[in-house]
Amino acid sequence: MTNSDTETDRTTRRAALGGAVALAAAGLAAGLPAGTAHAGTKGQTAGRNPKGPRIGVMLYDGFSLLDPTGPVEVLSRLPGAEITMIAEHRGPVRTDTGHTAVVADRSFAETGELDVVLVPGAGNRGTVAAMENPAILRFLRRAHRRTRFTTSVCTGSLVLGAAGLLGARATTYWASKDYLEATFGVTYVAERYVRDGKVITAAGVSAGIDMSLHLAALLTDELTARAVQLAVEYDPQPPYDSGNAAEASPELKELALRLLEESQR
Repeated sequence: MTNSDTETDRTTRRAALGGAVALAAAGLAAGLPAGTAHAGTKGQTAGRNPKGPRIGVMLYDGFSLLDPTGPVEVLSRLPGAEITMIAEHRGPVRTDTGHTAVVADRSFAETGELDVVLVPGAGNRGTVAAMENPAILRFLRRAHRRTRFTTSVCTGSLVLGAAGLLGARATTYWASKDYLEATFGVTYVAERYVRDGKVITAAGVSAGIDMSLHLAALLTDELTARAVQLAVEYDPQPPYDSGNAAEASPELKELALRLLEESQR
């Protein structure tokens, strides 16, 4: 097969795929009830900001990878959404395992007003360092004054607590619930996400996806949030029923925490 033939095949496949997607979209849109706004059409849903929400996702050394990237996968699909990865300094920021880095496009100093700020969690080392970092706490307090929603995933709630931004109720990673209550005087709620005013906290790691779908509805509408959930095919059916700490054995909890600890650099 020549290079020309290969490129021709690629072009044909792309065209076929694009046509299939277009036909499917047209067919689905045709089936919507009259007067229903399409999730991708700006200006047709009451209360929607035509410019889209400005969302800042904080990164800091040692964060857990899915904490910010799960919500970003959801929120970046909202019409007109502007997602910016931010950190104390521009550049790559390493995760807790050290195997992966995510690039911060703006520093705190370069970040303007945000509609949403999201703080991920981390292992002990990363969380404690973030809680003790004056630059992070100053930025969060400044951003919080203007946000529509200030959010966290996993132990990111502890960082919000260190900044003095938590309300009376919150959630966090299951192993950090006692610390949350004892340190910040907050009532821990064993839910996937908890809203207290404009502060929304999510439980551990994967719960950030649930929280971000709830946030998507608040920023747009329920139809759009449902459409995004379908777009990313978020229909969790795990092979094991062991994700609920309240139902896990002490041995399983011990192993889970040991695996987390051993995986962190």
